[in-house]
Formats: sequence, structure tokens, C-alpha cells
Amino acid sequence: MRHRKHNHLLGVKTAHRISLIANLSCSLIDNGRIKTTLAKARALRPSIEKAITLAKKAHASDDAAKKVHFRRQAIARLRSKTAVKKLFDELVEQFSGRNGGYTRIYKLAIPRLGDAADMAIIEFVEEIQKKKPKKKRAAKKTKTKPEEKEEESSKEENSPETSEQAVESAVVEEVTTPTTVEPSEEASTIDLPESKDKKKDQVVEEKKTAEKKLD
Repeated sequence: MRHRKHNHLLGVKTAHRISLIANLSCSLIDNGRIKTTLAKARALRPSIEKAITLAKKAHASDDAAKKVHFRRQAIARLRSKTAVKKLFDELVEQFSGRNGGYTRIYKLAIPRLGDAADMAIIEFVEEIQKKKPKKKRAAKKTKTKPEEKEEESSKEENSPETSEQAVESAVVEEVTTPTTVEPSEEASTIDLPESKDKKKDQVVEEKKTAEKKLD
């Protein structure tokens, strides 16, 4: 009997529906969470959880043939070798301690513009740990002997003792050098009393000579 066989039809044909769920499964494996309609999220949940179960079976078995068999079954379901490789090699360890219920669905309050479809977010229950890129350490340079000598000499030059000696020598030079005062212009313009008398005598003599010429 075909009871309960018409769940999650999504309004499309079988081939379209299988491809749609495979693409949604690959996007969920790559990103860890996706936003889609509520109907698609509910259709995606059983498919992705069955793929995770295949990965757990392959991780638990020691037989290489069974591991390859489970991996091929997942490739037939997801149709992406890169997504299957990430699921089987990286994500399977996060679900090893959980028996079912690998995903959760959040229903969003705001519907989609245009057709008012109910939106939802589907994500893995376990958080996906992203690998951080390793920082390269710079190689330490070994100092040679001449470089060490140059550093020591520069330290001695910059030491506080040498700076104090330089200040003392500058003070001594200032004390020993004689201070020479240059005559200012104002001092040169000031007339002394002797120079005034000489000018008066010259004026008197000039007057006398002028009177003699007139006579």
C-alpha cells in the first residue's frame, strides 16, 4: 500500500525534487546553516540526516570495503564528491556522540516578499569548527661578532655618563672663554664733553678767519 508516500512534494516533479534536495544538502554541508522556505527545510532534514548516518557508519567500521560502499551511497544521494569528502573526513567526528537529531529548524517571523512564503533557517546542531590559518614565525637572525661590537659601542655613546661629561665640558668652555662686549650704536652717538670743546674752538677759529678775509 502507498500510504503516507506523498510528503514534501514541493510542487515539482521527482527528478527536480531530488536535485533540489541534493543541492540544499551540499550548501548546508559547506556553510553549516542556510536560509530557505519552511517547506524545503522540512524536506531537507530527513535527507541530510540519512547522509550523516552513512558517514557515521563509515567512521565506525574498520572494513575498507564498507567505507567505500557507504561513501558511494552518499555520493549517489548528494551528487557532490567535495561535499561528501568534507562530511566523511571533517564533520563526522562532531556527530559521533549524538544518536539522531543532527539539524534544527528556526521559523522566521517575516515571510518572503512576493509570494509570502514562510521562511526558515536550518543548521547543524553541532557547530562547525573552522580551521584557523597558521601564522609563519620569522626566523631569528644570529648576530655576528662585529655587529655585537658595534652595538656595544653605540650603547656606550648613548650612556648617561657620556652625556653628563659632555654637559660639564660645555660649561667649562663657557666659563673660560672671555666675554667681549661690542660697542653699541647708541654709545657711539653720545658726545663726550671734550669733543664738544674741540668743536667750539674750531667754530671760533673759522669765524676769525672769515673776519680777516672780509677786512
